[in-house]
Amino acid sequence: MRREIWQTIKQELALWRVGALPGLAVIGLATIARLTGSLQFLEWGAIDLFLRLRPMETRDERVTIIGIDREDIERLGTYPVPDGDLARLLRRINAYKPIAIGLDISRELPVEPGHRELLDALQETPYTIAVERVRPKQSSVPNLPSEQIGFSDFPLDADLHVRRYFLGMPNPRNQGEYKFALSMRLAEIYLETTEDLILDNGIRDPVAMRFGDTEFPRVFPNSGGYVGTDAGGVQVLLNFRNHPEAFRILSLQDLETGNFEVDWLRDRIVLIGVTDPIYQSQIQTSAIAGLKPGSISGVEFQAHAVSQTLSAVLDGRSLLRTLPDGWEYLWIFSWGFVGIAIGHHTRSLLQNIVGVGLASISLLGTSYGVLGWGWWLPAVPPLLTLYLGNFVYTTFCEYDKALRSRIQERQRTIEQTFNVIHNGPLQTLANLLRHVRDWDWGQPKLVGELEKLNQELRALGEPLEREILTREDSLYLGSGHKLDLNSPMHELFYEVYSSTLERDFPGFKSLKIKARTFEELDSTSLSPDRKRELCRFLEEALCNVGKHAIGATRLSVTGTEQNGWYALRITDNGPGIYSLSVGRGTKQSQNLKTRLGGQFRRESHSPKGTLCELSWPVAKPRPNLFSRLKF
Repeated sequence: MRREIWQTIKQELALWRVGALPGLAVIGLATIARLTGSLQFLEWGAIDLFLRLRPMETRDERVTIIGIDREDIERLGTYPVPDGDLARLLRRINAYKPIAIGLDISRELPVEPGHRELLDALQETPYTIAVERVRPKQSSVPNLPSEQIGFSDFPLDADLHVRRYFLGMPNPRNQGEYKFALSMRLAEIYLETTEDLILDNGIRDPVAMRFGDTEFPRVFPNSGGYVGTDAGGVQVLLNFRNHPEAFRILSLQDLETGNFEVDWLRDRIVLIGVTDPIYQSQIQTSAIAGLKPGSISGVEFQAHAVSQTLSAVLDGRSLLRTLPDGWEYLWIFSWGFVGIAIGHHTRSLLQNIVGVGLASISLLGTSYGVLGWGWWLPAVPPLLTLYLGNFVYTTFCEYDKALRSRIQERQRTIEQTFNVIHNGPLQTLANLLRHVRDWDWGQPKLVGELEKLNQELRALGEPLEREILTREDSLYLGSGHKLDLNSPMHELFYEVYSSTLERDFPGFKSLKIKARTFEELDSTSLSPDRKRELCRFLEEALCNVGKHAIGATRLSVTGTEQNGWYALRITDNGPGIYSLSVGRGTKQSQNLKTRLGGQFRRESHSPKGTLCELSWPVAKPRPNLFSRLKF
């Protein structure tokens, strides 16, 4: 039992060595592809898809946008919008008592008329934040305190989509000065006014920012699907509000005609900006469901950034965060091992496809599911390692199985060839040698036996060709008798018994009692090769009786089933075993025992004679459930 267990372990280890090492190699290649950034675009596309597939969210009523559209610009008759018009717009909005106003229209140069009036309006409302640009060249509204200025710069990914935004950054031209983003300035005013929360440094990450217990996780160079990205300043991932109209947008004409409700502005954050794509460049995003053509205006982007901050602090809405690099790569490697394990444990192509399909669904479902808690788990690299690991492992194992099958086929060919020779011409030759040694044959008899041996040797070609080359389900015995291996096993045993006892062996001539019984055997689980081997075993055992049991008077050959085992037993009352050497036939019987998972013994039989027995477990026939149904 221990030997069989150890043999099984060795076979399993051999399979893992053959398929797992190449599988691990391709997992390593997939990891290298990720480390070099080759999978960035796919990973960005995957996270955008997952964000789009989230349930639709409600509109954030805390933020209102005053969007200057094409009709407004045509009605004004000029662009950029003059400073005087912006000043009047600020005073009109201020009359409705908003909590904060964000002017997302750059004014590094005056746009007359009304520049002085605009500066006065900004100074009259300290909760109004004007916008500036920090990169690549700084530009801001002059004569305003730094608390009333926020920058609108945003990091752009290589596919020209935006997935991050700044909370703040050091001034590139003055490292001693720290600048805050427009969205952070507006959120800070709102939270301090309504909740008495102040902006502070993070606790888990001192460089990060937080309001109360809500800490905003920073983006690092290799966070999530990013590889070596510029993570300067304090950047966070933007969890876009999943709604094509996430914020209420009013036009200048709506304000002038009173086409709005006062509550849409009172106690709100009001953002002012140009929304028409002709006059203002758009920001590309694929993370919002139903958004056509997949872009938003800059002022809408600022609204999403403000909304994320407010929703995270006040509503507990999830912020996007990523695992540390080590855990991410453990996640990726694990799915590669899953692919290898599926290839190892499945036994058919269909099972393998189903297994990989279920694993893929589990992987994608997990990545999508944890996004609801704000975790960005990589989906593309583990999916790639799953497929590649499984494919390479399965391919190499199938190649190894095919190679082993060819080797086993050749071994079977050699064994069958030897069996045909061993149970035919070699038996005749052994009988001939015995009589020559005893010199009890005359010349005519000797010549006749030699001619018989010559004919048997020449006749080997046809049965070998049929059995080995054509894989015909038949067997040619040493006597020349042909067996149809599709016949029931007990009938095959009877044919082997009858045909072999007709051969001219000295041990058969003295037999007076011949007893044979072959109980029926369910052979559905036996392949033609196993049937062939069992018939060869019985033939070889009977030939041994004919050669060695000289003077035997009794032969018993039985095939019986008991307690789930079938035993094929050959006993005689001849001289018994007089040699301890293990011949070719005994070795073949031992190999057959191993293949059948059974037992074999050849020993002296009391009071005299020889016992040869092969036993193996037999499968019980499954009941036919349909036979019980009555129609």
